[in-house]
Amino acid sequence: MRTWLIERRKKQQMTQLAVASKTGITRAYYAQLESASRSPSIKVAKKLADVLDFEWTVFYSDDPEN
Repeated sequence: MRTWLIERRKKQQMTQLAVASKTGITRAYYAQLESASRSPSIKVAKKLADVLDFEWTVFYSDDPEN
């Protein structure tokens, strides 16, 4: 579970569907990213980072809190 991603989304007061729509992905795919059952491509990671205001490389970090 990527709790940091869920927290970012909730901080922006956005639904999964809203984030997915802004990034051009499906809500189902976004839900898989939050649950950590899938990892995003670099392109999707960058789009999500723009929408939710975080550093896109955090998806590929061992410790996303740092």
